[in-house]
Amino acid sequence: MHTSAIFRKVAVAEGISYILLLFIAMPLKYWAGMPLAVKYTGWAHGLLFVLYIVFWLMSWQESKWKISKAAMYLFSSLLPFAPFWVDKKLKEDNVN
Repeated sequence: MHTSAIFRKVAVAEGISYILLLFIAMPLKYWAGMPLAVKYTGWAHGLLFVLYIVFWLMSWQESKWKISKAAMYLFSSLLPFAPFWVDKKLKEDNVN
């Protein structure tokens, strides 16, 4: 399995964890007084974010993306729904 294929999977997982953190765990913390929701979801998201960066770097080296494409994929890790766009773009590039 190519590194970019693993990167696709990590991107989707990171995107899901980010959405869960922002739209479920944080409201639970602030509106329902459940701080553990953020603790565990945040920990999982942090781990997936680190994996995203690691596999982004490895995929960039393996696939020899232009700097603009690599920068866009990196920036996408900061926006809640953008990792799904990364998955779509990599799928269009026939990364399985």
